[in-house]
Amino acid sequence: MVGTGSTRETGMRPPLRSPAVLTVLLSLGLTGCTASDPAPPVQPAAATVPSVAASAPAAKPPLGGQTVRDSFGNVDFYITVAGDTPAAVAAAYKLSEAKLTAFNGLQTGTPLTPGTRLRLIPAGPATGASGPVTVDADGIPTSYSVEPNDTLSGITYRFNLTEEQLSEANKVPFTHEKGNVFFIQAGRLIQLQKKPVDSRSGSGLSVNNSFGQTIFYTTVDGDSFDGLGYKFRSTTAQILLYNPSLAANEPIPAGTKVRLIPGDVKIAGAQGTFTADAQGIPLTYTTAPGDIERQVSFRFGVTDLRSANRPSKGTGGAWYEFADLPNGELAPGQTISLALDKPINNPER
Repeated sequence: MVGTGSTRETGMRPPLRSPAVLTVLLSLGLTGCTASDPAPPVQPAAATVPSVAASAPAAKPPLGGQTVRDSFGNVDFYITVAGDTPAAVAAAYKLSEAKLTAFNGLQTGTPLTPGTRLRLIPAGPATGASGPVTVDADGIPTSYSVEPNDTLSGITYRFNLTEEQLSEANKVPFTHEKGNVFFIQAGRLIQLQKKPVDSRSGSGLSVNNSFGQTIFYTTVDGDSFDGLGYKFRSTTAQILLYNPSLAANEPIPAGTKVRLIPGDVKIAGAQGTFTADAQGIPLTYTTAPGDIERQVSFRFGVTDLRSANRPSKGTGGAWYEFADLPNGELAPGQTISLALDKPINNPER
């Protein structure tokens, strides 16, 4: 279920702070207790030696305070209890003690008073993320204005997000984020959190193309523009453009077949015509003047257009011709493949 904004939870949960790369969630291992009983005497071969580890008490979380989490479950604040120390809190959340004390304006070695709310993210501008930010009532960052010289790694570090979480919050494909096409533009206001959505959202049937991209989705009760946007990386404006029968201020009826790619909608740099199979999955495309390789790929949900157009001979790149190779502009009038499982192999190449 999509997160419902910042929440407070009792007990330490595994931290979700992670480096800015294609992300996985890192779990903080809990160290098992070591038995202090002396080793049992040597038994005859036929006897079973009791397992000391099996009788050891269950490990307990090293911290017992409450946490304040963002919409993705990342812990941004920790509220101390008796016995907590800066070193213990820092270790639990994969921080250095120096960073923890700096984030909270503490002196090294200062004891922690129970009930102290500790920041686990920077308190202000950081290298690569020097712009202004808005926060909610719990102090969770919600939106950010990009400044010149900002970097993706700086933004994800300052706001305790992964790259994939940042792309999800902004409903854009992760490939946009990796190339800094969407995020790293001075003056752009980007979102740092998701809005709450129904737990049922996104559980309908999908129709994917040969690249694994969802072309059509059939809605269920609980689906919303936000829910579909987070799952399929499509803004509400895009979904409305691709589906003229939908209205922005009305719920999406269950059973609606929603198109998630432009398809029939011609876009700048992809003005040609196409064919599709019985399910509506695009198969071939005939280029028009001014078409650009990346725009054709975007219009039809193709992640590797060149792989669908391999030459019949050799190991070279795609066989189709370019009018302007540096800019990716395709020569007009070519029929090229949009399906990885049904490539068009030029017999002369």
